[in-house]
Amino acid sequence: MTKKYDYLIVGAGLFGAVFAQQAKKNGKKVLVIDKRDSVAGNIYTEEVEGINVHKYGAHIFHTNDKEVWDFVNSFATFNRYTNSPVANYKGELYSLPFNMYTFNKMWGVVTPEEAAQKIEEQKKSAGITEPKNLEEQAISLVGTDIYEKLIKGYTQKQWGRPCTELPSFIIKRLPVRLTFDNNYFNALYQGIPMGGYTKMVENMLDGVEVKLGCDYLKNKSELDALANKVIYTGAIDAYFGYKLGALEYRSVRFETEILDKPNYQGNAVVNYTDAETPFTRIIEHKFFEFGTQPKTVISREYSSEWKLGDEPYYPVNDEKNGNLYAKYKSLAEKEKSVIFGGRLGEYKYYDMDAVIASALALCKKELV
Repeated sequence: MTKKYDYLIVGAGLFGAVFAQQAKKNGKKVLVIDKRDSVAGNIYTEEVEGINVHKYGAHIFHTNDKEVWDFVNSFATFNRYTNSPVANYKGELYSLPFNMYTFNKMWGVVTPEEAAQKIEEQKKSAGITEPKNLEEQAISLVGTDIYEKLIKGYTQKQWGRPCTELPSFIIKRLPVRLTFDNNYFNALYQGIPMGGYTKMVENMLDGVEVKLGCDYLKNKSELDALANKVIYTGAIDAYFGYKLGALEYRSVRFETEILDKPNYQGNAVVNYTDAETPFTRIIEHKFFEFGTQPKTVISREYSSEWKLGDEPYYPVNDEKNGNLYAKYKSLAEKEKSVIFGGRLGEYKYYDMDAVIASALALCKKELV
């Protein structure tokens, strides 16, 4: 029997939308489904008081990959937003990334040489030669003072585990600069799509058949019957009914408020780095797009351990979960007509540009 579609794409997030757009462009018949009633997955933005609110947490697009940058720019115009977060430690404000402004405020140093010397002194007195965990990795990069004030409390809130129990690689991309550069990302291209991410994804899915409010795992056999192949971007362990056990994720809860004032904190992102403040950061959404609206919208972010029924945000890529994922991956490889992709399908802490690059690479292999 001839199937109705070449591809059933499970998930209307970035990976699914990129694959759907490329498949349609290549003359394939595709159906995109999503259990939510909106497209764009966790990069979904909704307009509130004229402000594009990042409903599932702040997303700042940044990449060094020109192919990816050109691709997204064919669906949206990006502004010149540069990510320059601020750290609030018990009312003391510090510059993020860690740069000369941070070092001057922390130690009173003025020259890069003095800052480097201070970090080296603290690293030596901590006796770290080969960092074995996140705490040791952080101290070897920025010294004890900055670790204690600006990293330890925030990271433990974010991951729900002591820094001594977290792998060092989590913090390897920590930006440390002996300059006054306030740009958090070392990326050639950076910005936010004007009009929000939802509009960008809708543009990708223009002309593609999309069915929302459709739960793939609850209707698997009838949906599988519609297409020759399935592109699955949901959680890999959920696909297999958690039969080897559940992979661990971190989840995030948001408290969003509309405030009758034009400016709450003066910046899009302020991290609260002490252990006592229950939330990790406050996002002021209007500043992603240089908003001048009379009101403002803020979201407090609370990190939590994921449990069934919660939204999984990012995988806990430690050794235990890595081993479990490897077992699921070998099961996935036996599913001949299903391709697993995206952050949840591949259990990878992907940035947006890496998700797109991964989807485009699959397209080059698959759509021949």
